Amino acid sequence: MEANKVEQLLLLNASRLPPESIGMVRSRLLEIDDATMAQVVFSQLKDPTIALILSIVVGVYGVDRFYIGDIGLGIGKLLTCAGAFIWYLIDIFMIMDATRKKNLETVLTQLH
Repeated sequence: MEANKVEQLLLLNASRLPPESIGMVRSRLLEIDDATMAQVVFSQLKDPTIALILSIVVGVYGVDRFYIGDIGLGIGKLLTCAGAFIWYLIDIFMIMDATRKKNLETVLTQLH
């Protein structure tokens, strides 16, 4: 894949991926063909800021976890009232990193 296209894609999505993984993703993107690149471009990466807002506003109901694709954790949060609000408080600080990690998993799945 062309280096220019890879750089553009990374610029658009750098805030949605863990910073320490950018170099690895860049090297993997340089090795793929156009069809795989199209899959990566059109994959649904979640916005960490939206996940944080959801966590603050309706995190007690597990909506933030449902948003990023953690259905099991979302159900667990919903059924336990976010673990007596302890889980809610923890997720406010950790949901952005969890979203970036889920996005990295999505990208790496597309690259295989």
